[in-house]
Amino acid sequence: MRTPTHAASARLRPIVTGLAVVILCVITAGTAFLVTWPDRGALAAGGGRPGQDAARAETDGARAGDPPPAARATAGSLVPDRTLPSSAPVVGGPGVQVTPPHLMAIAPKRVPERTLLKIAKLRHVQKVTVTDGGAVHVSGTALRLLAVDPAAFRSWTPKRVADHPEVWSALARGEMVADVATIKRLGMVLGAEYQIDRGPRLRVAASASLGLPGVDGLVSQDLGRRLGFPGGVVVLVHGDPGKVSDTAVRRLLGKGAQVVRVGQAADRPHATATPGQALVGRPGSYLDLYQRAATVCPGLSWTVLAAIGQVESSHGRNNGPSSAGALGPMQFMPATWKAYGVDGDGDGEADIWSPYDAVPSAAKYLCANGAGAGGEKLRKAVWFYNHSWDYVNKVLSLADAYARAYAS
Repeated sequence: MRTPTHAASARLRPIVTGLAVVILCVITAGTAFLVTWPDRGALAAGGGRPGQDAARAETDGARAGDPPPAARATAGSLVPDRTLPSSAPVVGGPGVQVTPPHLMAIAPKRVPERTLLKIAKLRHVQKVTVTDGGAVHVSGTALRLLAVDPAAFRSWTPKRVADHPEVWSALARGEMVADVATIKRLGMVLGAEYQIDRGPRLRVAASASLGLPGVDGLVSQDLGRRLGFPGGVVVLVHGDPGKVSDTAVRRLLGKGAQVVRVGQAADRPHATATPGQALVGRPGSYLDLYQRAATVCPGLSWTVLAAIGQVESSHGRNNGPSSAGALGPMQFMPATWKAYGVDGDGDGEADIWSPYDAVPSAAKYLCANGAGAGGEKLRKAVWFYNHSWDYVNKVLSLADAYARAYAS
């Protein structure tokens, strides 16, 4: 499938704390108006730890150490049970009536209620809300966030985001929900914590296609206040698509306000998947995910997927890009992903960075090469995954170790 890589260490490493390739990224906002996105104030004045360099371990060529022999495998050393961002109290349930915004505006200061009422009375406007927003930095890279009340903001998101319980549970826990595009651009890892420059650590607990230009993610309103975000400066307007006047909204908000139209691309399902039809869903751990994904390929043991997941990314800790260009927790090359990538969780997108999509896609790829038949065909299928017989021996040795560790 791609050039061989070195194996990841079998030791369970601390949670990833850095933005992948952040020092190489030049972050450009989706729209020019975000140049003056409000910056946080409280943390800049003091408190918190200094920013840390966000370098992440290379996913190939620089991984330290080899996995121990299978004889040393124990449930403590090889458990693929790193929690996925899905086990949490659920805020509300599915079936929310959504009214996503058609305009988004950023004002230089808090928008008075009387101004919001005037916007609400504009022709073609049906609904208006205001929330907090600001920017934080990780190793000097800006993350532009909305700070929202989950219950009130939920109806302002695309349908499949509104019905996505992990998003709202993460916000209720005080964690960040990152936009899918931000995850891809910065190589962020779900479940990882990131050090805010001169501030606290922030856990990225879930991702979603928010459909808001230039917005990198969501946090709760309470967390936004602790981060010093300006209050009541981001206005969202829902109305007749294409008919709400951005000029009129800008005039009412006054000098310095910036307004952008919000497209509805986030509401359109991916061409290769239908929202709600999930192969594996969103299980709460990698162990459950590997077990569910193995059912995509009758005859394939989940232990093979677990072994590949350990070797390729240490169960999502080192997601690439590799030096060969492989991406995500199962380290697919983009061309191979185009042919075999699937939407595993039914969110309407086959996302190479998402473990819920990548693991069942790996099962599909292995199955296409005969892995379900076992024996020599399984060995050959693993060889197709990475053209190295040393790699094949390592993966199958780890798979045997998992089988012994989890034998009933």
